[in-house]
Amino acid sequence: MKSYRKELWFETKARRVYINITPQVEECLRESGISEGLVLCNAMHITASVFINDDESGLHADFERWLEKLAPEKPHSQYAHNGFEDNGDAHLKRQIMGREVVVAVTDGKLDFGPWEQIFYGEFDGGRKKRVLVKIIGE
Repeated sequence: MKSYRKELWFETKARRVYINITPQVEECLRESGISEGLVLCNAMHITASVFINDDESGLHADFERWLEKLAPEKPHSQYAHNGFEDNGDAHLKRQIMGREVVVAVTDGKLDFGPWEQIFYGEFDGGRKKRVLVKIIGE
């Protein structure tokens, strides 16, 4: 069995953004040489997420509205976490959207259902953060 590891780095100017990272993960898969196995992608920061969904701008706008209803950014004072930071909402948004995804690899390709893509969700941008891509298989 082979193993491959790579970190993808992101630094967004916006506080919240969704980035389709499927092409970067596919490149990792090509680099790995693995044709059958599993890909794990996980956010290495507690205010960011990795999730699978459709790459459709209306859906991403819906995510933003829904998450803001569940965990509004302001007022910052509503969160006990916000003593020296102002990102209590980002921690909650990450909890909702998830930490990681696992995707099967079949015949050297990500084995997705229709319309599925991998996204990096940033909920407290403005500094460098990373996503781990770990691939195991043969």
